[in-house]
Amino acid sequence: MKEIQILNAISPVAAEAMGAEYALVKESAAPEGILVRSFNMHGMDLPASVLGVARAGAGVNNIPIDEMSQKGVAVFNTPGANANAVAELVLTGLLLASRKVVAGIEWARGLIGQGDQVPALVEKGKGQFVGPEIAGKTLGVIGLGAIGARVANNAVHLGMNVIGYDPFLTVKNAFFLSRQVKYTQSIQDIWKDCDYITLHLPLNNDTRSMVNGEVFSVIKEGAALLNFARGELVDTDALLEAVESKKLRCYVTDFPNDRLLNVENIIPIPHLGASTPESEDNCAKMAGEQLRLYLEEGVITNSVNLPAMDLPPLTAHRISVIHKNVPNILSAITSAVASVGLNIENMVNRSKGQMACTVLDTESPVPENVVRAIEAANSDILRVRVIR
Repeated sequence: MKEIQILNAISPVAAEAMGAEYALVKESAAPEGILVRSFNMHGMDLPASVLGVARAGAGVNNIPIDEMSQKGVAVFNTPGANANAVAELVLTGLLLASRKVVAGIEWARGLIGQGDQVPALVEKGKGQFVGPEIAGKTLGVIGLGAIGARVANNAVHLGMNVIGYDPFLTVKNAFFLSRQVKYTQSIQDIWKDCDYITLHLPLNNDTRSMVNGEVFSVIKEGAALLNFARGELVDTDALLEAVESKKLRCYVTDFPNDRLLNVENIIPIPHLGASTPESEDNCAKMAGEQLRLYLEEGVITNSVNLPAMDLPPLTAHRISVIHKNVPNILSAITSAVASVGLNIENMVNRSKGQMACTVLDTESPVPENVVRAIEAANSDILRVRVIR
């Protein structure tokens, strides 16, 4: 039985998705794949047997992507699998940012021991927690992927005016958006015109600390900021200054750090975005299915480091080659295959940035020396495997 190493507790749905030929184990000397959630894989001694790593979630900051690419290991994530769970929590955050519910609850708990006076004290003290309704207010959504698009649509149904911004908006997500969501090509429209702003974009070199002092200087006075994407998108020093000066009315985040835990008008949520049984099942199922299809057929879906490979069903024999996206490498691969007397029936080549994948289908059985021949053909070939 083939082994898949699991680095975190994961829903049993993952095992069902992988199938009976695979055993999901916590320890393995030679696993074919890895399933992970939040475990930090940076610095991990990766067994040479690993062909793919699948994360049951969208963010992959806990996985050393460049290292995996250089070893010819496919890395998958599960975009959209937890979208509904996160979107629901964002709507909760909108209400928490408006109605001062958290502060009110904390105050009410301080009335313990007041006995029959509690009802009167509640009526007398509730005025300090007055907050606006969200209907009729303007929400800016930065990032209109699976989560952001859902948030935008749901906010429309709650009576909000919604402005969306996403320079990489896909056709699929554009069709999913409500017609009532106003799309802008300038992020400045979001900062200047919105009562509430919610972030839904990945963390990378371009987005790290994108919400900084410059942004807070132009943001609408008294706006509320919601961050259910990644904490590092927001510069902490600039954020604290904006909250203290009241330029920012409230900050709600699912990624708090130590400096944000006891600050008035900052609501720290302990990364609950995907913490629903439905979300965990969806992510585990998608991760398992994607890893299984890659191991068994070479199909690549939702890989963060390799190109998508939507291949026909495997009916005969298949060779998968992971390599760098450089000139003349295809001729090196095909020449190597020809050198061992193997005829190529079908070939698919795709690239993604500096990485590429070539899949070769043959009617004849693949001779044992084909792997060595392809590996020796070019130093930019990273991984060769015979799938059948």
